Parts: sequence; C-alpha cells; structure tokens
Amino acid sequence: MASIKDVAAEAGVSVATVSRVLNDHPSVSADARNRVLAAVEALGYRPNAVARSLRTDQTHTLGLVISDVLNPYFTELARSVEEEARALGYSVIIGNADERPDLQDHHVRTLLDRRIDGLLVSPTDGGSPLMLDAARAGTPMVFVDRWIPGVDVPVVRADGRAAVRDLVAHLHALGHRRLAIIAGPAATTTGSERVEAFREALAEYGIPLPEAYIGQGDFQAESGRRVTEGFLDLPEPPEVVFAADNLMALGALDAVRARGLRVPQDIALAAFDDIRWFVHTDPPVTAIAQPTGELGRAAVRALVDRIEGRDPRSVTLPARLVVRRSCGEPASSEPPVPSEPPASSEPPASPEPPVSSEPPASSEPSPARNRSTS
Repeated sequence: MASIKDVAAEAGVSVATVSRVLNDHPSVSADARNRVLAAVEALGYRPNAVARSLRTDQTHTLGLVISDVLNPYFTELARSVEEEARALGYSVIIGNADERPDLQDHHVRTLLDRRIDGLLVSPTDGGSPLMLDAARAGTPMVFVDRWIPGVDVPVVRADGRAAVRDLVAHLHALGHRRLAIIAGPAATTTGSERVEAFREALAEYGIPLPEAYIGQGDFQAESGRRVTEGFLDLPEPPEVVFAADNLMALGALDAVRARGLRVPQDIALAAFDDIRWFVHTDPPVTAIAQPTGELGRAAVRALVDRIEGRDPRSVTLPARLVVRRSCGEPASSEPPVPSEPPASSEPPASPEPPVSSEPPASSEPSPARNRSTS
C-alpha cells in the first residue's frame, strides 16, 4: 500500500506539500497540486482516516444507538440513516440496545470514546444520566423516534395521535366496542404516548378503557403473546387487540392462533408500526405506518447541521392509518366510513380535526357485541 512518502516522491514534492494538498490548504501552487493529485491517483493512495482525524478533530463518523435491531421498524430506520449519512460524507457505527438501558449506555459510552462526530439515539428509557451529561457537555446529538424529556437536543419523530384516532374511528364504524391495548414500556415516550392517544380517542366515542384491557408489554414479541393470552382468559375478552408496536402484534397473532381462534372472526388485531410482513400475514394486518425512511434521513440532516455549527429544529412528521383485513373489514377495498364521536357540550380533548363535518344520526353508542372466543 502506498504511503504519503511514496506520493511525495512520485510528485517530486515534499511530504508537507502532499499534506497541504490533501487538506485543501490554499498555499499550494496549481502545478504542485495537480502533480500531487496525479500521484495519488496513479498510486491508489488512501489517506489514513485515524491520522487525519487527529489533525482535523473530525472522524466523519456518526454513532447510531437503536432500541432493538430485530424490530423491522428500527432496521429500516438504520438503513435510511446509513444511506443519508453516506450521501453527506459520513460513516455510521450502530449499537443495538436490545431495549436495555444498561446496554444503551454501554454503546453510548463506547461511541463517545471512539470520537464520533455526533450521536443519534432512540432512548430505551427516560432516565439516562449519561445522555444528559453528554448533551450538557455539548456533544452533537439528536433523538430519533423516542426522546428524553428535559434533555435539550433536537427530536425527530412521528406524531401518531391523529392516526390512532383514525384507527379508533375505523374500528367504531366496524361495530367494535370492546377495545384493548398492548402498551409499550411506560418509561419510554412512545410507550406512554400511544396509550394516552388510544385512551383519548376512545373517550371521544364514549368507549371506556378498563384496566383489564390495558396490558403492559415491552415492545418485543413475547410480551405481546403473554398479554394477549391474558386478554383471552378474561370473562369478557376484548373484540379488538391494538398492539403498540409490530413485534407485540406478531406475538398477539401467535397467541390467538395457539388457542385455535381466528383473526378477525374471533378477535380483531391492529398494530402500530406497519411493516412489509403485514401484507403477507393471513389476514393482512391493519396498521399505523410511520414515515420511517424520512425520519432517518431527517435525523441525519439535523445531526450534521448540529455538527457543522447550525441550529437545527425538531422535526415531527405525521403517521397514517393503513386499512387491511384484520379487523373485520368488508371484502371490498373501500374501508367503512368512520362515524363521528357522540355530540358533547365539551370540545374533544384531541386537537385533531374530525373525520367528517356531519354529526352522527344518534348520540347513543351501539351495544357491545358478545363474540364467542371458542
């Protein structure tokens, strides 16, 4: 492999001149610059990135710590981050926290020790002193998907409240009244936010959310299976299970099938975080889709802005409902027309606009169905 001395000898200049050319220093003559660049090309010389970083205090490397590499949502997010970073001249080192705060902090500490230029993190919980210390120390950082309240860094995320409301309206139009949720960890912002959005949307339709219909999961498949088994054992099981992420939805589907039950004939299923697999399940799963690719790209752009001294703002993009066949949708491709929440003297808690400007014919909710679970 050619060295910088070989380039200098080939070009007939000093090592210092080669160094100035490689660092784009203006004091080099056009003739010397051309000879050095020709020698670099002829010899196939590649500058040592580590040595260069010691001189420039930049490694052109970003760190990405994601919550769970087995989750297809985060896999797609990581891919979009890597593609955008490469287009902007950066490499990416990825750490998988596996939904464990201790492993998350291990990766953050390791990446900071390796002198990355900036850090993208999807936090596993809201109580990491290491993250707070890094932000206070001025480390360029952006939170993506999740965030830690009180830590002053840009956040790039999707807002799913409107999509959750659309889902509840869709389920209400299909006649469902007993709706349950498999929640994510309460310590994560996405875990708590999705439960609250679901509760608020149900309240608009006068549908209660009893504690028995709130199952605590951890964004992984086994918890979805366990919580769904508990729902099925209730004296009055829910008509719909809404899983707050895709892996818990797959676990829920396993639990239903293990009982010899069918989706949606015996119990309906919906999910947050649409994935490509959902179109291939039987039936295809109705889900809320996040703009995953754009979130990853926007997060990289915000982080590079921060690295280069600009002041990026937080970015919030809308999620959307994707209607398929797992909730008892009609055979036609057209979803049912969502009904409006019952009229109230108080404005709804949700700031989202109603689906239709016309009020329903009756303010009384339809009676709950007594669907058999065997």
